[in-house]
Amino acid sequence: MENIRFDFSDFHRHGTAFYDYLGLRKRVFVDDLRWDVPHNDRVEMDQYDTPVAHYSLVLRDGVVVGGARAMATTASWGSHTYMLRDAYSGKLPHIPPHVMSVEIASPKVWECTRLVIANELDTAAERAECLRLIVDGLVDLTRGHGAEELICLSSLHLMRVLRQLGYDVSRLGETYRNDEDGRQYGVLRMPAEYSTARQMQMERLAPTMPVVPKRRLAVEPILGAMRPAAMVEALA
Repeated sequence: MENIRFDFSDFHRHGTAFYDYLGLRKRVFVDDLRWDVPHNDRVEMDQYDTPVAHYSLVLRDGVVVGGARAMATTASWGSHTYMLRDAYSGKLPHIPPHVMSVEIASPKVWECTRLVIANELDTAAERAECLRLIVDGLVDLTRGHGAEELICLSSLHLMRVLRQLGYDVSRLGETYRNDEDGRQYGVLRMPAEYSTARQMQMERLAPTMPVVPKRRLAVEPILGAMRPAAMVEALA
């Protein structure tokens, strides 16, 4: 399996991957879970699939088997911001406002939505690997835009699985029961940090730095010449 990432400016480089992702969402969210969301007989697409959205998908043998969407919590398009903020404002009838304990709008916090994995991945190992690739891809793309934290509305089961993969996930706010699929949902938050497997891979690939002999530095004259504000900047 492999991860691809894109937004509206370059999704054409990946053939039909974006459309296929919308089709996967329709099969899972509409056909299986019976969500009342905009769709036709082939795809599901909502008001948050806009040019301010970014995507992390997973392919197996060229076929989309998973994916998710992300956008900054400062994003807006028309009358909508991001999904959880709109829910907090009472704009979304199927998500209660109390699910968000506080309104968030920061370029350092990104929301992740529409996480989906194909039913064709029918072993726990395959689904875990697909999830890891999706989330590490989200970390990649959001960190590239300055993100430090990710939030999402998801089932509580996902929190346990993400923790097993090494993500530092916690719950933010109260939970609620979705009347459409009968599942318990809550807002999850985590630092924009990679899975344990990705961190171990990065450590293995990191080049060995040569040992440089330490030199005696004239620290006191340098610090003594700085104004107090410059000293703070140097230590920050």
